[in-house]
Amino acid sequence: MSTATVPPRASIVHAVGRSTIGFVGTVGDLVLFSLEMLRWLLRGLPRRSVVLQNMYEVGVRSIPVVLITGLFIGMVLAIQGYAQFALLKMETRLGAVINMALVAELGPTLAATMLAGRVGSAMAAELGTMRVTEQIDALRALGANPIQYLVVPRFLACFLLIPMLTAIADGIGVVGGWLLSTTSLDIDSTYYWHHSKAYVTAWDVWTGLLKSMFFGAAISMIACYQGFHCGAGAEGVGRAATSAFVLSFVAILVLDFFLGMFLNELYRTIWPGPASFV
Repeated sequence: MSTATVPPRASIVHAVGRSTIGFVGTVGDLVLFSLEMLRWLLRGLPRRSVVLQNMYEVGVRSIPVVLITGLFIGMVLAIQGYAQFALLKMETRLGAVINMALVAELGPTLAATMLAGRVGSAMAAELGTMRVTEQIDALRALGANPIQYLVVPRFLACFLLIPMLTAIADGIGVVGGWLLSTTSLDIDSTYYWHHSKAYVTAWDVWTGLLKSMFFGAAISMIACYQGFHCGAGAEGVGRAATSAFVLSFVAILVLDFFLGMFLNELYRTIWPGPASFV
């Protein structure tokens, strides 16, 4: 009796179905993992020394790369924007565009991307190594909960310190754009800041910082989940670190889109007229 071959179209449907089921299962596992972390967080904070150590790794050691990124992004925006504004004879309004783009979008997004690359991958690799070498199982055997001891401090460090990193990226980017605009592009500093004050509002600053907190939470949860569920051996640890960065970057972009839509609608609801504050 001959075995019927599966048509190519059917095999494609099967592959899509398996991928969809796998994606939904992974999202469900991540949600359950996050809820378990929140449960332990509500039961009590971990030891101060553990939290401070993670805050140092996440916050202090990330400052140099955030400074460099913010500085050059501000200067790149000045260079690229000047040519377009010069065609419209609106060079003095360049500062408003640079500063608004930095505080509302680029500052939070780039700070989160640097955090995902420097901290998220390291978290996944570290926890993945602990999983492979059975250190996580040893913690359970000693009566300690790995989620409380390993995940909660990392979540707190990312969630609480990424607004600081975002503020640093915003500040150095604003200074970099201003210096290049006033020294190399011959834009009057008075008009540069006048238009920035007129168009960049406190809402833009606070929404950028608020979005960064969601980015930090997503980065920490994805990185810790990948570390806890990594494959065996060095290859599994490497894949976990790579997946942590890629998935964190995708999550940053998706969250940025939906949070931007939500905050824009909220702004129109609260202040239906033009902004009158700075």
